[in-house]
Amino acid sequence: MSELNRKSPERLQDRVDQVMQLLEQHGLADALVRGELIDNALQQQDQTELQRRLDELHPADVAHILESLPLAERLAVWQLVKYDRDGEILLEVSDAVREILIADMDNQEIIAAANMLDADELADLAPDLPRDVVRELMDMLDAQQRERLRSALSYDEDEVGALMDFDMVTIRDDVTLEVVSRYLRRFDMLPDHTDKLFVVDNDGRLQGVLPIKKLLVSSPDALVAEVMAADPVIFDPQAHASEAAQAFERYDLVTAPVVDATGVLCGRLTVDEVLDYIRQESETEALNSAGLREEEDIFASVWKSVRNRWAWLAINLCTALIASRVIGLFEGAIEQLVALAALMPIVAGIGGNSGNQTITMIVRGIATGQVQVAHGQRLLRKEAGVAMINGVFWGLVLAVIAFVLYDNVALSAVLMAAMLLNMLLAALMGVVIPLARLRAGSDPALGSSVLITAITDSGGFFIFLGLATLFLL
Repeated sequence: MSELNRKSPERLQDRVDQVMQLLEQHGLADALVRGELIDNALQQQDQTELQRRLDELHPADVAHILESLPLAERLAVWQLVKYDRDGEILLEVSDAVREILIADMDNQEIIAAANMLDADELADLAPDLPRDVVRELMDMLDAQQRERLRSALSYDEDEVGALMDFDMVTIRDDVTLEVVSRYLRRFDMLPDHTDKLFVVDNDGRLQGVLPIKKLLVSSPDALVAEVMAADPVIFDPQAHASEAAQAFERYDLVTAPVVDATGVLCGRLTVDEVLDYIRQESETEALNSAGLREEEDIFASVWKSVRNRWAWLAINLCTALIASRVIGLFEGAIEQLVALAALMPIVAGIGGNSGNQTITMIVRGIATGQVQVAHGQRLLRKEAGVAMINGVFWGLVLAVIAFVLYDNVALSAVLMAAMLLNMLLAALMGVVIPLARLRAGSDPALGSSVLITAITDSGGFFIFLGLATLFLL
């Protein structure tokens, strides 16, 4: 099978299905899970075929398969993966699944897997490893790799320094392009994503970058200093990774140098690391907006899933109780006009949807750096205008429907007014909640959808039933 077919994303689900089929037929899964010696000819054949398929797959595809398997089958398949691929696969799986796989390995297996990784890759894996294993790995590294690992571990996970790669090609500016070409031919393979060479002086300070395309089309007799770009996009290792991600998108970068305050080249940032960071941030934001504290293995134990979800469910329960008490305040009104019970969920639901739209736009603006706390008043005016127009239009539509159903002009007018007021409340909270959390130094997305829904539900019930009590009863 060709390399293209093996890595085709359209066929990845087929690979998962094939692995599951091999595990299920002839009882191979049960035998592997129980750790039995396989002497059945059919099971041996299935195991050999399964190992062959795993060996063919890219580490990212194997990681996807492991994440798609229930816990017992996952660990059984993990035992079939060759040790020299363990490290690459551990880097590809989610944090929750990585924790499970590492827990299934003994220290020597972990060390063997980690020894196949570079310093920057080890830095990604180190926080999930036992401390004694990390110490032993540090002792086994040479001085340069040890210093690189310590450097990478010194940065927070959302800083550029934690994402940078140390594997890069550096050259001097006083040599010709012919000399550079001969130098490159001495490598068996260039580092991944090498689109430029980094020009440094004798002290390691960055002078510029030489794009590979310039090297290929320029005169071999030209000096590097004549051809290089002296003003490349650079990053400080302590800069926030989200700023780097925006710069990569803005300038269509593949790689970029990471330079410290003294101008010394520390490493490089590559597009694959930036894409991984963007994906992780997107997943975290989606989880936080639903009130989940961390990424969860879909096949995790019941208790672990409960612990991950209970906090915001408790908050949701409290807000639901508040909403129910708001309704309880108007029991008499609902008894006198039953139509209120049928219409009030519409007011609350439309308000919640509108609030979620607003809060999603604000959180996205914060994530891309377009929205700051100082923009609050301007955003409030803008979102209030949007809510006013939507409230009048959809309130009028709902009022007409209510009149057709109940033949009550006053009820239709109250419904329209409640819709408008609740959408204005949703717009206000949709701006205030994320900006207030941003000012407090918290994640603006954390529990945002839970909070906005709770407010628009309680507010919608109170506004609609309150207006009905004042003007209808």
